[in-house]
Amino acid sequence: MKRVFSAARPTGNQHLGNYLGALKNYVALQEENSYQCLYCVADVHALTTMQNSIDLRRNTFNMVKDWIAAGLDPKRSIIFVQSHVPAVTELHTLLSMITPLNWLLRVPTFKEKVKAHPENVNYGLVGYPVLMTADVVLYKSEIIPVGEDQLPHLELAREIVRHFNYSYGPVFPEPQAKLTAVPVVIGLDGKVKMSKSMDNHVELSLSEEETTKRIMTAVTDVSRMRKSDPGHPDICNVFSLHKFFDLQNLEQIHYDCQKAFMGCVTCKQKLAQAINDELKPFRERRVMLSDEYIYDVIYDGAKRAIELANQTLTEAKEAIGLLR
Repeated sequence: MKRVFSAARPTGNQHLGNYLGALKNYVALQEENSYQCLYCVADVHALTTMQNSIDLRRNTFNMVKDWIAAGLDPKRSIIFVQSHVPAVTELHTLLSMITPLNWLLRVPTFKEKVKAHPENVNYGLVGYPVLMTADVVLYKSEIIPVGEDQLPHLELAREIVRHFNYSYGPVFPEPQAKLTAVPVVIGLDGKVKMSKSMDNHVELSLSEEETTKRIMTAVTDVSRMRKSDPGHPDICNVFSLHKFFDLQNLEQIHYDCQKAFMGCVTCKQKLAQAINDELKPFRERRVMLSDEYIYDVIYDGAKRAIELANQTLTEAKEAIGLLR
């Protein structure tokens, strides 16, 4: 079985963008019998852009809980927390010795992060791709599910792997990209991608009432001043969300909006209902998950990940020639 690896930073509660962009793909890959999947909560990575870590423990715990509620099965996938596997930081150090600084400075996302966090350009931010590479190769992962925007990161990881294998011997397989459909989910402000930092998101763990209240704040077609005005659904972010949650009624909603048979309030109410219907199984599973069970999953995932990681780290140190 080919080994799949993916990780996400616990910077807040999971929202609809995470659900559509990552979680549904995680579950789909798990269902394919040809893959062994490892899913990592990258808490160390999260520190690179955090001003404080007050909520880090809670966010890490809740991310695992959300993943399981969304359909990840700890018996079929290895679900673990990055910092629970000490070998990753040791391998990160070893890989940093063969990674030229200019490789890291040319990464587009590094430049973006510098602009976004000019007061916190730390060493970890510069070395982020090296730690990411350590995450991937520590488990000899062969398949990395990514969107097209993440391909430069993976190519850098492949360069680091090639450099290591050329210098010390063939220890790591070169990870291959598995392009996944990662939809751009516009936030409730109708301007940018749904994001916790922009506060334009809808958290998965909200109740039906809270979800409806949140959806009702969404910006719609700004050119439509009255209910009797014809709408423009193709430029409305509320209609764009209907595409993900209400395909069955999509044509009718588009028609009713264009012909002014339906106002924006009704359109948002229908969207909230569709989202609540979609998330009903998630919510039912989530409420059944005890804290004790989640901690058991985290502990078992760490144990299984550590076993794989330590074996790989031993091979890497042997290839380098470190004294046993």
